[in-house]
Amino acid sequence: MLDHELSHPNSAVAAPRASLPAVVWGLIRACRPKQWTKNVLLFFGLIFALKLTDLALAERALAGFLVFCAASSAVYLVNDVADVEQDRQHPAKRMRPLAAGVISTTQAIGLAAILTAIAIAASIALGQTFALLTTIYVIMTLAYSMKLKHVVLIDVFVLAAGFVLRAAAGAVVVGVPISPWLYVCTVLASLFLGFGKRRHELMLLSDAAGTHRPILEEYSLPLLDQLIVIVTAAAIMAYSLYTFSAENLPGDHSMMLTIPFVLYGFFRYLYLVHQKNGGGSPEDALIGDPHLLLSVILWLLTAVIILYLGR
Repeated sequence: MLDHELSHPNSAVAAPRASLPAVVWGLIRACRPKQWTKNVLLFFGLIFALKLTDLALAERALAGFLVFCAASSAVYLVNDVADVEQDRQHPAKRMRPLAAGVISTTQAIGLAAILTAIAIAASIALGQTFALLTTIYVIMTLAYSMKLKHVVLIDVFVLAAGFVLRAAAGAVVVGVPISPWLYVCTVLASLFLGFGKRRHELMLLSDAAGTHRPILEEYSLPLLDQLIVIVTAAAIMAYSLYTFSAENLPGDHSMMLTIPFVLYGFFRYLYLVHQKNGGGSPEDALIGDPHLLLSVILWLLTAVIILYLGR
């Protein structure tokens, strides 16, 4: 049922109920399937530990991916409930199913509870350590939705921690060690995306930024631009060092051939942030920009070829 009522000069007329297909589609949209692309990180442990051809481990990695998709969707639903009034004032987020009145708060919370239960139960079946990481991810992201997103800088660091937990869970679920370099690069790349997201919000909302999200009053464009420059340089340097110093890489340093794709990916994203006012949704940028998507695909294909043929 729609959360609002239509005004009438003489009487209050209740808004029509949303049809069942509209509610179902609204719940699916509220789960934000586009953002499941972030959970692809769970496959990196399998890929970079040279276990991609092990079908049993690939199945476990896929199961872990699905667990994090359920867990992350549950948190997105809770976040939408917490932010529904602010979202209704946002030029883009007002179209989210809950903010638009397509689904109700009860429906969103109910689905979030179901998805959380499924995620936790499935994670336990995949191992205690994986279940612990999944639980930490859920608790941390819920804390972000409730409180931590209102703490300057900590808000972006929590977003970065979510990516690190995904990478760690991907290694744990298939039982492989993973290079510390992957964690370092993941932190820096996710900070880059997080600060880019804050910059986009600040630009999009302009003078109303603080009204929609008070934490934005703690940021400024010069500060965010400086932070983005720092993490961009650090991320590129960290990845470059990884390509010729990690222990499990080919001894001929051929992994360095992937550096141009990483450089182009960062530079293309900066172009989208500064010239196209993008960066608010990394998954939309990835899917919507063919240049960025191609650079990621070529990076991954090149890395896989080098890793598996260079053994």
